[in-house]
Formats: sequence, C-alpha cells, structure tokens
Amino acid sequence: MKIALVSPYDYAYPGGVVIHISHLYQQFTRMGHDVKIITPYSGSSASLDSRDIIPIGRPVPVPSGGSIARATLSPMLSSPLRAILERERFDVIHLHEPLGSTLTLTTLRVSNTINVGTFHACHRTPRGYRIMSPFVTRWFKKLHGKIAVSKPAMEFISKHFPGEYTIIPNGIDLERFSAEVPPIERFCDGKWNILFVGRLEKRKGLRYLLGAYKMVKRELPNSRLIVVGAGRRQEYEKLVRKANLEDVVFTGYVPNEDLPIYYHTADLFCTPATGEESFGIILLEAMAAAKPIVASAIEGYASVMSHGVEGLMVPPQDEQALANTIIHLLGDEPLRREMGARGRLKVEEYSWPNVARRVSEYYTSLRNGS
Repeated sequence: MKIALVSPYDYAYPGGVVIHISHLYQQFTRMGHDVKIITPYSGSSASLDSRDIIPIGRPVPVPSGGSIARATLSPMLSSPLRAILERERFDVIHLHEPLGSTLTLTTLRVSNTINVGTFHACHRTPRGYRIMSPFVTRWFKKLHGKIAVSKPAMEFISKHFPGEYTIIPNGIDLERFSAEVPPIERFCDGKWNILFVGRLEKRKGLRYLLGAYKMVKRELPNSRLIVVGAGRRQEYEKLVRKANLEDVVFTGYVPNEDLPIYYHTADLFCTPATGEESFGIILLEAMAAAKPIVASAIEGYASVMSHGVEGLMVPPQDEQALANTIIHLLGDEPLRREMGARGRLKVEEYSWPNVARRVSEYYTSLRNGS
C-alpha cells in the first residue's frame, strides 16, 4: 500500500503529533508499505534524514490550546500539493489534525484518493472549530475514515463535526522505555526522586506540583523533584527561590531518546496537568518503565490509567491532595512496586506494532468498502 502521512506541524520540532507520525512511518515501512511524510519543515533540506520526507510550507509559531504549534499558514499550497499527489499516486492519505492547518486542509481539498483523518486534540472550548465549521464542513466530508486517539478527543471534535469515529490510541516505544538502563548516578544518593516530564507551560500544572512539593519536602526532607522539559523555566525557578525550596532540579530539554534514563531514575512519576490533554503519552512512558503514577483526574489521563491500579489520581489544581498522595505513595514501597508492575502489563496493548497494525487494518477496511 502506498501511504501519505500528512503532518500539520513542523517536522523539525518533535512534539506529540510529529512523534506519532514518525512511529507510524517506521512501523508501516517495516510492514512493507511504501510511505511518505508530507510536512512543514523549518530545517534545511540537507538536514532531512530521509528521502521519504516531503517538505512543503514554512512553519510559523501559532498559539494553540495553551501551547505553541508550529504550522504553515501559507495559502499558496494548492499547486505544489497537486503536483506531489499526481506524482506519488497514494492509495491512502492519512492527515493528522486534518482541519488544523492550511497544509492538511489543502491536501484534503485537492486529494482524489481515500482520506483518513486522526484527531489528537482535546481543548476546553472548541472556539476555533466553532468559527471554522461553516467553511470547512465540505472538506471534512471528504474524509472516508475518522480516527480519534481517545474518547475525550472524539467527544471534542464531534461537537462540531459529528460522525462515526474509530478510537485508535497513541502508541509507546515499548522496547526503549522498558529497557533496563542504569539510573542517573548523581541522583542515586538515597533520596526519593519525583519526576515531572512536560513542556513548562501553564496547562501542564507544574506550579501546582511545586506548591505540593513544598508540603512534601516538609514531611519527607529526603526527597527530590526532577523537572524535565523545555519552556520558560525562569518563572518556575522564581517560585522555587521564593519558597526556599531545595532539591528541585530543572534539566531543561531532554531528547526523546534520553528520556528513559530519567524514568528509570524516578521513584514515582507525577503529572499534574490542569486539562486539555486528550491522551497522555507520558503516562505510557512511565508505565513502560514500571513506575507508579500520580496524575490529575482529567478525562485524557483517565482514558489511559485507572485510579488505584497503575497509580493514583487527584483533583486538578489541588496542591494539598497532590502533596498527600505523593507522601502516601512514597511511604509505601510495596504499593509503588505493585502499581508499577500493573502499568507495565497494561502498556503492552499500546506498543507501536499493535497500534500500527490497527491503523493498517483500518485502511484496508476502507479500501474494501467495509
């Protein structure tokens, strides 16, 4: 099968959607499919690591759902896209966030083959879709198949674009995150290590974790908080200084290939996001490393983990509940081991080979008209 994977976001910045596309590409290629990635790209052509990546459009930073998306806004994509599609003659065009950028929308508009869309996002209010729906409904109808990565993502998109959606989740590089790797030596000093992984932006809830950690540190002085992620860390470092907090380590950006060592260094993983999470790949990463989780009780996370099974869930923005839960779990090593082991078993279903197989079977069903 000849497949196009269309990314709305800059392939030079490996966020969640780009990583998802990259793994589908790898798995489909191993399965024998002929796969190309059509994407905006801010790097030089010499930096592209594959001839299967077709760059089109110059990405610019665009505020989106409390984050920054790097997408192309160019209205001049029709002619080059028509030329690409005419040359390649894809059997299936798989668009990620198909209504989320001019690249995906224009591809959908000019495509004359089977079109599949995957919807990743889940925001509090679908303001953009509310404005867009009268203008893009005709192109939405060109989607032969519609995938959502979770129930919250499906509920979010279907408010303005109702239809039949198939839920196929995000995947996890199980081999990499479950591999036995030695922990980071400088953190192996007898202290409990609490790990946060995520962009340093408001919706990830780090400020609430710092507030909770102040209470944790009073109760458990022999603890440490490791903050992994890029962003405007100065405001969070200011909170740490203001609270006279010790043992808070900001690592800055860590490449995806280096993340497993941080998970394997942790005693527990904590993600206190306030909302707008459709799934929670970081939960899968922690599960693959057999680490217990403390997470906000939000829909996206609840679609991946169960309270009391792979970890514990607390109300979002509740620093006291977050602190009490962290203290409880750090003080109960058998429970931490049990939850980590349960998570490691559950995450098997999210391996990329399993996810890619389901997507490939979905393509086949659409081609067969079933």
